[in-house]
Amino acid sequence: MTTMTHRPGLPLADSPLGQTVATTPTDIWNDSCAVDELEYAVSFGAVGATANPVIVMDVWKRDPVRWRERARALSSLMPEATEDVLAWTIVEEMSLAAAPLLWPAFEASDGRSGRLSIQTDPTLYRTADLMLAQGEHFAGLAPNVIVKFPATAVGIGVMEEATYRGVNVNCTVSFSVAQALAAADAVERGLRRRESEGLAVDHMGPVITIMVGRLEDWLRVQTERDGIVADPTALPWSGVAVFKRAYTVFRERGYRARPLAAAIRHHLHWSEFVGGDCVVTLPASWQRRFNASDVEVRPRMDNPVDPRLVDELLRHFPDFERAYEPDGLAISEFDDFAPTVRTLRQFISAYHELLHAVSDALLPNPDTAAG
Repeated sequence: MTTMTHRPGLPLADSPLGQTVATTPTDIWNDSCAVDELEYAVSFGAVGATANPVIVMDVWKRDPVRWRERARALSSLMPEATEDVLAWTIVEEMSLAAAPLLWPAFEASDGRSGRLSIQTDPTLYRTADLMLAQGEHFAGLAPNVIVKFPATAVGIGVMEEATYRGVNVNCTVSFSVAQALAAADAVERGLRRRESEGLAVDHMGPVITIMVGRLEDWLRVQTERDGIVADPTALPWSGVAVFKRAYTVFRERGYRARPLAAAIRHHLHWSEFVGGDCVVTLPASWQRRFNASDVEVRPRMDNPVDPRLVDELLRHFPDFERAYEPDGLAISEFDDFAPTVRTLRQFISAYHELLHAVSDALLPNPDTAAG
């Protein structure tokens, strides 16, 4: 689904990221729900936004007084609400404040772009019914919301059912070709079920994330933990190789969901994907760095990763092979894949930190100064 929603007259249209959006099928999204950061991204043509529990907590920490006061105000409005209900109300408010900025892109693409992601509760990664119900709730908050579901064994099935019910899916917690293909298959099944019943699909814009930097992070941890001696120039290409292989299979199979690259660690996680009919989501800090860079904007997606580097990774890292091969992981193995475990642990920890922040706002420590 090529979207090409560039709009003339944008302030940063001539920047490297602006050129990426204007001259290629590659879309840029903002990896944050912070309004000021999204405003910058939209100024060069970004057409979507992503967030996760870590990002939500970062938004809270940027303006803790505001969000502590908001938590207290919500508790007065909803006196019987638990901390988790208040926390999710705040997540929704953060997200919905940013959603209107993407409305022009949403309208210009007939709903295939211009979407703001809201992630389901990471503690529900094993619980289908609750995950699906929360996803449907999020989808009803605004027309341009897209819902993030994890590529866990349970999450794959939820993505099919959610798609069938009209929820736009953003697959997350995904690091391998196998996870991306399983998610794309699930979304495709959901789309076909809708079509078989005469339900509309033209307005839907599903994306399948591969967290390219988090795979690389894990291989670097293994390198130090296990004393692996490999060509250090190979590691930055690990996520790139996985994403490009998944992208090739997506095109071969004709999936309607677009691949999305996330968890950026360096410019290869943008520059090597330029020219592809895909999405790259970037934190504001990387957006500014890339826009200030002299990296040439030209199509590279179809340029294969050096086979020597791929062979080096395959020889030294069994988990790279599991991530790289289309059949490297069975669905039953998704939850135990180390990058999945590490990311779920971080997301759940950030969610618990948010709950603690809400509790602390409602019950400030009397032993410390008022705040």
